[in-house]
Amino acid sequence: MTLTKTSFADKEQMILVNEQDDEIGYGDKLSVHQSGLLHRAFSVFIFNSHGKLLLQQRAETKYHSPGLWTNTCCSHPRPGELTLDACKRRLKEEMGMLCDPEFSFSFIYKYQFTNGLTEHEFDHVFIGISDDQPILNKDEVKSWKYIGLNELDSDISDNPDNYTPWLKICLPKLKEQISKSKFKYDIPV
Repeated sequence: MTLTKTSFADKEQMILVNEQDDEIGYGDKLSVHQSGLLHRAFSVFIFNSHGKLLLQQRAETKYHSPGLWTNTCCSHPRPGELTLDACKRRLKEEMGMLCDPEFSFSFIYKYQFTNGLTEHEFDHVFIGISDDQPILNKDEVKSWKYIGLNELDSDISDNPDNYTPWLKICLPKLKEQISKSKFKYDIPV
């Protein structure tokens, strides 16, 4: 499939990395995804004080995974930007939220979409707590909901096509990390 839609965001520079997360170069977002190059990314999981995860439904205009449910926020740091700062920036830009997420773990995954794009990410996972109501950027996010992790597992099992591939890959790792760690609020896993 040939992609004809481009925007400023598609031309934004991403950080290319090796398997140790060392920077090895830069590339524009669309080219990096077309070539399947390993790049630095982050995924943010915000829980409320009741231990429920805030999910977002991706906007229908996204060039991959439109309309699918995923974690609270995910994106890529810009060259020269700390990953934590990028998390805070994108939480504000996508969800209208201010939060101080904490780093939890990293992992590498690769997934090829049917439209020819490939996500190949060194993904840094951050967890935060907030009871703020999202104020959605409709260019990025269609909808949102809170859900318990066990309920999410069950729904992913029943309706796997409603969720992004990276959420399905990351969720078991997240649950394992939460069960090993102590957080400000109890998060049932």
